[in-house]
Amino acid sequence: MAELKVNIGSLELKNPVMTASGTFGYGEEFADFIDISQIGGIIVKGTTLNHREGNPYPRMAETPMGMLNAVGLQNKGADYFVKEIYPRIKDIKTNMIVNVSGSAIEDYVRTAEIINELDHIPAIELNISCPNVKQGGMAFGVTCSGAAEVVKAVRSVYKKTLIVKLSPNVTDITEIARAAEANGADSVSLINTLLGMAVDAEKRRPILSTVTGGMSGAAVKPIALRMVWQVSKAVKIPIIGLGGISNWKDAVEFMLAGATAIQIGTANFIDPTVTLKVRDGINNYLDRHGYSSVQEIIGALEV
Repeated sequence: MAELKVNIGSLELKNPVMTASGTFGYGEEFADFIDISQIGGIIVKGTTLNHREGNPYPRMAETPMGMLNAVGLQNKGADYFVKEIYPRIKDIKTNMIVNVSGSAIEDYVRTAEIINELDHIPAIELNISCPNVKQGGMAFGVTCSGAAEVVKAVRSVYKKTLIVKLSPNVTDITEIARAAEANGADSVSLINTLLGMAVDAEKRRPILSTVTGGMSGAAVKPIALRMVWQVSKAVKIPIIGLGGISNWKDAVEFMLAGATAIQIGTANFIDPTVTLKVRDGINNYLDRHGYSSVQEIIGALEV
């Protein structure tokens, strides 16, 4: 069996397979299907400083080879997470990582401070695809200045591994990645969902209550793969690749393109055991090709 350990900054993963925020709950929901401690890392659903009800229904729609969602970061807030969720998940024997979201820099900072105090949470994933209410609703992560400002502010208070999740809804994702790296990110994860919409032709109305939503699933993979490859040439920090990964072959492709680890999202809804199937598939690939470590395929794409 090949060595599957990888490092994201000072964070060690037992294997490069992680789960994407919003698709795996708090991990507990999948414990009846697999041994969740065998996953390299679990990124729990988005957490904001205050309670959020999320968007009105309908807020999900199926698309060819994927789905649209406009859930709206529904959660009960950081204090609830600390009091009610953390005690239940803190002893799971893998990296439990909190996805942090916000609508103002102060919200991000305060949430990061709260999570920083939790001994068994070794990292946060900063979701900078959220709309900045003080800047007219433009997402933090679509400009270099916006990304730099929020990452720098969170870095000043957060002392553990800081992963920054990048939006694909930009002109040049490498510029945003460089801004995150320059302001203290230990890693970048990409891509977040693409902006899309669905229409009910008979009713002549949008299907989602919010009109537009985030597109994920197998259909976005080529775009995600391209962006991971571009960012791998632009930054020195580790990259976590995600977007349409459905099987071990997809995962290997992302790692060849430059990802140190990968996240599985929408595929969890189709097959709740997919994470461990991907882990085993990566191992089989390494064995078949004579590799002793997964490190040997990271960025090994021959162009």
